Amino acid sequence: MSGTVYLVGAGCGNPDLITWKGLRLLRACDAVFYDDLSSPKLLEETRTDCERLFVGKRYGRHSMPQAEINALLVAKAQEGKMVVRLKGGDPFVFGRGGEEVLALQAAGIPYEVVSGVSSAVAVPAAAGIPVTHRRLARSFHVITGHTAADGAETLTEQIDTLAKLEGTLVFLMGLHHLEEITNGLLQGGKPADTPAAVISRGTTPKQRVVRAKLCNLAAKTRKANLAAPAVIVIGETAGMQLSGTIEYPLYGVKIGVTGTKSITKKLRNRLEELGATVTELDYATLVPDWENEALEQALQSITAYTWAVFTSPNGVEIFFQALQKRRIDIRTLAQLRFAVIGTGTAAALEKRGIYPAFLPKTYDVESLAKGLCSVVGADEKILILRAAQGSPVLTEILAKEKKQYTDVKLYDIAIDAEKRRFAHEAAKEMDFITFASGSGVRGFFAQGGTMPQGTTAVCIGTSTAKTLASYGDFPALTAQTFNVDGIIEVILEEASKTKTTEKETDK
Repeated sequence: MSGTVYLVGAGCGNPDLITWKGLRLLRACDAVFYDDLSSPKLLEETRTDCERLFVGKRYGRHSMPQAEINALLVAKAQEGKMVVRLKGGDPFVFGRGGEEVLALQAAGIPYEVVSGVSSAVAVPAAAGIPVTHRRLARSFHVITGHTAADGAETLTEQIDTLAKLEGTLVFLMGLHHLEEITNGLLQGGKPADTPAAVISRGTTPKQRVVRAKLCNLAAKTRKANLAAPAVIVIGETAGMQLSGTIEYPLYGVKIGVTGTKSITKKLRNRLEELGATVTELDYATLVPDWENEALEQALQSITAYTWAVFTSPNGVEIFFQALQKRRIDIRTLAQLRFAVIGTGTAAALEKRGIYPAFLPKTYDVESLAKGLCSVVGADEKILILRAAQGSPVLTEILAKEKKQYTDVKLYDIAIDAEKRRFAHEAAKEMDFITFASGSGVRGFFAQGGTMPQGTTAVCIGTSTAKTLASYGDFPALTAQTFNVDGIIEVILEEASKTKTTEKETDK
């Protein structure tokens, strides 16, 4: 049975610019063909078993001929797969989407085009330049820089016509031919003092803008050493400055977040809302022990326990999943009181309609253990439900105080070697790297991992900070409240200090 192909516009630069439908298709597809200009973060939205094929094209470098891309799209669909062809910007704005559709039509493959936000409009807007304005430009024209400079005859004919237009001219993929474009427009009669701009890497934290008169745009752009991809805007609106005035406190700050998916996703969402550029360094994977004999025995004698203790949200989720798998009624836990290490774990428990009877004032293992010793009676039994790498401090303190407990290892943390290698490389670009556990620290530094110079580590608590310190003397911050909010607070405070210092230096 034939599969389907969706040509999806990824928007430009900022991954937030993809449409909701495009994102939904990415999350469901069996295979994705992606370009250079689509954000790598969008690929993180695909399923773990999704096949990813890079087919990007940049000036002077094509990873794959267009005919071969067409043939592969057809072949994957004929395997019965749902395929997303992820294209930068919009599939039909110089994206060669038309050629791919014709190939799909010829092969009888069902397809759909999902429009995306074109860089022709979004990039100028990100730089504060509207492509139209009622008093200055009532039309705009989008031109490919490649075609405009392909040959002297085409260049002269097209540029002469464009030079006489009153609307805004937007050139895509034209940075390498900037001199030819600007000279052609000047020769065609475009006034030398026409406002113009070049926007490099628009809509991203790496965005850079050069504004100039048409006559010296090329010289100023080359002096600034702007890099592709870039959009060239020529016309009266290029002299306007309508950039947004909302300030994001972490804009331009690069942060790598480590840990299991549950915490990296939560941290990433919160940090990106504050303007940060976040990379998930999720080399750690949860491996639940569904055939856990110790848990089986504990559940069979659950009425013998008076306390259940959780040291992470992951432990809560896996424990209740284990109950569901065994079809154990939650009412069998009625006699239990629950203790948790912090507010994040408490929130995971509260989602189940259960509120903890004990939460330490300081969210660490030592405080949890000492607090339990003060509230648990001598005849009461404690069931500890946590990771295999759980800190021994908890059981050491309980044993010293002669408390009765059973320590059940619900899950393990596995380290993906390939993802860790990516994390080591990506870390070189980060301003901050967050650590949510000692096991996350150990996983990062194994196999030659180092903290790059100029990067600050951020630890969720004192226990994690102690583990970090065992690997060397690094610039490090420790959250005052041992949860995601605490991590964000110390990053905001440190980033604010840095920005204040930069302003003082500028003065």
